[in-house]
This record gives sequence, C-alpha cells and structure tokens, in this order.
Amino acid sequence: MSNGGRDSGMSTAEYAVGTLAACAFAAILYKVVTSGAVSGALTDILNRALSAA
Repeated sequence: MSNGGRDSGMSTAEYAVGTLAACAFAAILYKVVTSGAVSGALTDILNRALSAA
C-alpha cells in the first residue's frame, strides 16, 4: 500500500534528537525535584498525609 510519497514515523536522526531532549528534560526535572525546597515540601506533604490517617 503506497502512502503517496509521505513519510510516516520518525527517522533515526529524529529519534536521536527526541531521545536527547527527553534525557535533558529528565535531568532538569531530577534537579528540581531533588532541590532542598521541593524535597522539603514533598516530605512535609507526605508526613501530613501519613499523620492524617
């Protein structure tokens, strides 16, 4: 079945760029989540949730 000359899906280069972008986003998200302020806030939320039970 012909697709009329249109590409479907991503090429290898597009996969590489997408993977690189996903890794960069994950690294930034990790840094934010493990920062002191965010880590403290998450710990406080968890402690309040567990003590409410």
